[in-house]
Amino acid sequence: MRLVRSRWPIAAAAALLASSFAPFHVPSAHAQGTNRYGNPARVAPAPTKAAIDVRDLQIRLYQFADDSMQGRQVGRAGNKKGTDYLAAEVKRLGLMAAGDNGTYFQNLPFHLRKFTDHSRLTIDGNPLQWNTDFVAVPGQRAPRFITDAEVVYGGIQGDTSTQISAAAAAGKFVVLLPPAGGARASQGQAFAVRPGFAPAPTRFADAAAVATVDLDALSAAQRVAINEPTVASQIAPPRAARAGAPGAPAAVPVDSLTLLKQQLAALQPSATIRLTRDAASRLFRGASVEGLSPGAKGGTVSASLDFVELPTEWARNVIAIIPGSDPKLKHQYVAIGAHNDHVGFTTPVDKDSIKVFNDARIKLQIANEMRGLGPEQLASIKVNMDSIRRIHPKPRLDSINNGADDDGSGSMAVLEIAEAIQAMPVKPKRSTIFIWHAGEEAGLLGSAYFVRNPTVPIDSIVAQLNIDMIGRGRAEDLPGGSDDYLGVVGSWFDSKDLGEQVQAVNKKLAKPLAFDYKFDDPIAWAGYNNIYGRSDHYNYAVQGIPIAFFFTGLHGDYHQRSDEAEFIDYPHYARITNYIRDLTVEVANGPRPRLNGTKPAKPKNIVP
Repeated sequence: MRLVRSRWPIAAAAALLASSFAPFHVPSAHAQGTNRYGNPARVAPAPTKAAIDVRDLQIRLYQFADDSMQGRQVGRAGNKKGTDYLAAEVKRLGLMAAGDNGTYFQNLPFHLRKFTDHSRLTIDGNPLQWNTDFVAVPGQRAPRFITDAEVVYGGIQGDTSTQISAAAAAGKFVVLLPPAGGARASQGQAFAVRPGFAPAPTRFADAAAVATVDLDALSAAQRVAINEPTVASQIAPPRAARAGAPGAPAAVPVDSLTLLKQQLAALQPSATIRLTRDAASRLFRGASVEGLSPGAKGGTVSASLDFVELPTEWARNVIAIIPGSDPKLKHQYVAIGAHNDHVGFTTPVDKDSIKVFNDARIKLQIANEMRGLGPEQLASIKVNMDSIRRIHPKPRLDSINNGADDDGSGSMAVLEIAEAIQAMPVKPKRSTIFIWHAGEEAGLLGSAYFVRNPTVPIDSIVAQLNIDMIGRGRAEDLPGGSDDYLGVVGSWFDSKDLGEQVQAVNKKLAKPLAFDYKFDDPIAWAGYNNIYGRSDHYNYAVQGIPIAFFFTGLHGDYHQRSDEAEFIDYPHYARITNYIRDLTVEVANGPRPRLNGTKPAKPKNIVP
């Protein structure tokens, strides 16, 4: 599920976990190598079957949430690994491809941006060597042309008290020295455009290029790596920060000419260059840069920087169909989906201590009626790590957010449901379209792209069932949690018919699940604001498609390195997945859910 705002400085707080005497003790490992939930640390890949059970869900989720998937972040190689697995499985099961050009993939418009080694730069007609003397740092857009630009020493990077004025930099090739200690804002790609916003304000916005003399510290391999991007991105039209937003500049009158210049700067920014000291000296005709005063002039630079945008497979929806059995109704679809991405990798922390801290934190938060915890409350958490250190004497560092629950649980549930329906001797009357959306964590990107570019007629989708985080829901995870718990969101908003189907199918179960509808209304729980608008069903609802969203709550491991497959409640997870399979079949066979009028319906019975 997409994170809107986090109030918990978890990595920093985990440092508080000294082995002091504490109110929270770490349970020791259980017999046969299982943890306190009865789950092993590893489950080997194995064949799965049509029946949805604990073993199959473990087999799938331990693979999908493995470290090898690198956190599945959209725009990174890990997302390709995750979507490769999904596509291989639906192909093995025999589902019909429903992506682009007869494939299972629908590629989002993400690109890798770089400069090639065909880039050239000359000083007074004499060439500098790519990667030896200079490197251009790729941004979101191709930089402006550099033709006969005068070289000028601009001062110290980041120190405005030493720098030349904006007027003096306009149109010039500005050379900067790094600050003392060699620190710089970025050692890799320096994207000139923040996602969705105009460039950060800079006095060198009108310069032809800005070059920093800091390339000597990098090895040959590091210099090449600057133009071997590890993150793909998409371009949003630049827009100004909302007035009054954090970090937004004070509102001042802007004339049309100034606004036009700002827009042009965003579309074609100054080039960002990194130079060796020898190259910088050549720019100033042999003078050492360290001896120059701001404003000192050098030679004339021209450059041809070969900027390319390469399409990538690092951001993909996976789409497959099981055709319906009814000759007429098979042209209508029940959409069932989850999101295939998570949040990638970050700073390494001790995986054992952060898990213990997260458990203690959510316990304190539940006792605090789910209000956000302040610094003093977080600092009060002390845990005893003795039992963990007996098993693992040294800290086990982990940098990967594996997203087992978010949304590995939803993705693998959809895959298991696909396997179950595909094995039915008589398929449901309507077709079922299975969509694993990319980029939910980055702003519901994959679902937004699909509804704008549907691979089946959008008005042929009769309902969308969204699954995002259904692997937990214990009493220790949220108030009201239990073995029967299931949060249901939005099922009554657009279609009373769908809301009634959601309840009716549950009532048929030998042991019905306990539905929680509280998230249909505003709620004061920290982190739970606007759940309805934070997952992929939202984009279908905007298109007038009835939706139902299922999840089991934002537990203490939400968006943490501790969201691992070994902490999932598999019996509970299997019950929910079987229920959603039954609901999918019921919607596919029953009357098309009708839309409500102008007011959302409300369930008569909150808990069946």
